[in-house]
Parts: sequence; C-alpha cells; structure tokens
Amino acid sequence: MCLGVPGKIVKVGQSGLEPATIDVCGIQREVNIALVCEQDPQELLGKWVLVHVGFAMSIMDEEEAKNTLDALLAISQLDHEVSDFEGLRQTNATA
Repeated sequence: MCLGVPGKIVKVGQSGLEPATIDVCGIQREVNIALVCEQDPQELLGKWVLVHVGFAMSIMDEEEAKNTLDALLAISQLDHEVSDFEGLRQTNATA
C-alpha cells in the first residue's frame, strides 16, 4: 500500500521545475513541486503539501496536514501493537 504523507515546504528553487525541500516530522527531503506550483515557487514556502513517491500532489491546509500526520502515527503505533500480538500468537501456538 502506498500513502501520501503531509510535509511542509521549507525551501524552494527559482522555478517550479526545481525540487523543493519539505519537512516531514523533522526529516527533510527534496520533492518535485511541478504539480502544485502554478506561478512563483516562493509563494509555496510554509505551505503544506501531500507528498507521494517524491512528488507534491496537492496543497493542503495545516490542520488537515496535522490530523493526517497524527493518524499516520497512530497507525504506526497500532501496527506495533498488532505485531506484539502476532508474536504472542506464535508463542502460544508452539507452547
């Protein structure tokens, strides 16, 4: 399964064809902003975008971005809990 992840644009180039730097939970990556940059890339600084496979797919508001990040973190924690139960199930099956 592939997910889009919200990131905040923290650095842009001179045009929308140059990669921008986004920050996702403190980790910065370069992404292609050509799909969301309609004019001056400077206008995108500080905006939140949904990133999928290295491309900013859409602009989103900050509240939506933070809610999505919270949900993704909760899923990650749930995945850890499910893994713990899977380990218990395998232990009980061999006992």
